Amino acid sequence: MNRKHIAAIALFASCAFGAAAKDEVIMTVNGVEVPRSEFEYLYHKNQQQQVDPQSLEEYAEMFKVYKLKVADALDQRLDTLPSFRQEMEQYKADLATPYTTDSLYLNTLVNEAFDRSREEVESFHIMLLKGDNLTDQKIARQKADSILNLLKNGGDFAEIAAQNSVDRGSNNNGGRIGYIVSGRFPYAFEKAAFSLKPGEISEIVESPQGYHILKGGDRRPARGSVFVEHIMKMVPPTATAEQQAAAKASIDSIYNAVSADPSKFEDLARELSDDKGSGRQGGKLSWFGAGMMVEPFDSASFALQINEISRPVRSQYGWHVIRKLDAKGPATLEEMKPMLLKRIGNAQDDRYSLVEKNLIEKLAKKHKGILNQKNIDALCSDVVVNGLDSAWYAGALDVSGTGALEIAKIGKRNISLAEWAASVRPVVIPDGDVAASELRRYISQYFENQLKSTEYDWLYANEPDYKNLLNEYREGSLLYEASLREVWDKASKDNDGLNSYFNAHRADYTWTKPHVKGILVQAINDSVADAVRTALKDVSDDNSLKAVRKQFTGKASMERILMEEGQNAMIDNLMFGGDPVKPNNKKYTVYFIYDPRLLDNPEVMTDVKSLVTSDYQNQLESDWVEKLKARYPVKINEKVLKKVK
Repeated sequence: MNRKHIAAIALFASCAFGAAAKDEVIMTVNGVEVPRSEFEYLYHKNQQQQVDPQSLEEYAEMFKVYKLKVADALDQRLDTLPSFRQEMEQYKADLATPYTTDSLYLNTLVNEAFDRSREEVESFHIMLLKGDNLTDQKIARQKADSILNLLKNGGDFAEIAAQNSVDRGSNNNGGRIGYIVSGRFPYAFEKAAFSLKPGEISEIVESPQGYHILKGGDRRPARGSVFVEHIMKMVPPTATAEQQAAAKASIDSIYNAVSADPSKFEDLARELSDDKGSGRQGGKLSWFGAGMMVEPFDSASFALQINEISRPVRSQYGWHVIRKLDAKGPATLEEMKPMLLKRIGNAQDDRYSLVEKNLIEKLAKKHKGILNQKNIDALCSDVVVNGLDSAWYAGALDVSGTGALEIAKIGKRNISLAEWAASVRPVVIPDGDVAASELRRYISQYFENQLKSTEYDWLYANEPDYKNLLNEYREGSLLYEASLREVWDKASKDNDGLNSYFNAHRADYTWTKPHVKGILVQAINDSVADAVRTALKDVSDDNSLKAVRKQFTGKASMERILMEEGQNAMIDNLMFGGDPVKPNNKKYTVYFIYDPRLLDNPEVMTDVKSLVTSDYQNQLESDWVEKLKARYPVKINEKVLKKVK
């Protein structure tokens, strides 16, 4: 919960406009009518939250002051601040989530992922990197199209993978990735892999990293996950024949030792394994599922029986001796569902866009929204020839010409090209094909956002809870911004005002015990302490004190103090006759107070700044409220107020 929520709750600023058509007006503040239903909702909420409930009259006065502050915030146009408007748009979206979530569709995606988790599929692919910009992506896509045509015309997959795929882990192995499981690869890649028959070639699949062409392989039941420990002897890619032979001899010796006495496994892992991370744990690795480890380490781990020790296994990293400690089958639907929902809700997951697409389709149907594809196609055809530039955007903004072109419709509302163009920052794209593709995407995004905005407006008009919470947040945020400017920031930054307030109310700030004021110094020896005393003679403010601290870094510490007896043992010893003590830091041997003064009462505002600031805020708050009462007219309908139960 942030400060704005706290401010709203503290002032019971939940603005619940649940008014019916004939809702009586209980109060008018600066010309804005407040319905009885809103007041009653807030009054009853206040009664429930208070330990000592307020009377109706007390609450009515507090409510009036709250509304006056909101009126002042609106007069200052705080609701037009970009930060405020952006925050409100985000809150609208967040608040709408329970209303727009399609649980049936989400369950479809969850069940799909769960069904796939029951098996593993062998997968082969050819991968091309996308590139860093739209033009590079276009070139990569064209190359992928050419490769796909070669494959469709009988090209050898393994040979083409070796020549073109950028995946070094598979390109020299016929493109073979190995057996994959659900959840380990991007959704589009996974969907293609699980849908292919053995030997079948996919269409081009786009992932965040690149473009892929897949070939289907065999299938087998999912193996679940395993818990193993291992001892590793690393073999770097640059290892000489002698080094490779030495590693093999070492792992054979280790294998013979643990085979003869398995109880030595963990001690030898700590002593001899080149995998130092697992070695410190006796060779133990975290639980892992199929496909999470390199081959043949993966296959060897799953093939072992519990407590069985493998013969030396060679991976791309070196030699391993593995002992299987435990295993478990694939997770159940109940176990997987929370994780799957979290993954689907991550914007980086491809299924997130599917959920968004499903939502847009529902909203388009509900609000009768449709893109004018004929006009958009015409615009894109022009852009293919000329690209996107400043002249094109100027034409798009011309409401007497091209800008009047309808690009979409939501209900009875026509969305023109000019409306869209006014909402975006022009992006120059010379490449016509890329420009047309991006223009189509930009217009679709705008249409989708307008559909969502239409839905938020519909919810506001038809769902009282949504309306109440949205108004609560809006007015709470306005109140926070206004209070920040009129009270909190002003009090914390107005040093002249704080000093004036302190001097005018000095008698209100007293101590029951004397306070020691000065600079507490701790030093490594007497000579450093003497040097610090000399240096502190030139200290006049915090900046000069900071410079002295820097000068004696590691040799002495200095801190301003204002303390009474009993708060610090060193100060008690120096000023109040307490027993000698050692400095807090063991490297210091000497401590003293520079320029010590014993004060019966605060001498300057900063001695009690927090108290003065709080009182000054209260004064500013009171002055602000009186100013608001004089500025904005308030009319209370006493007859309606008396009807409130």
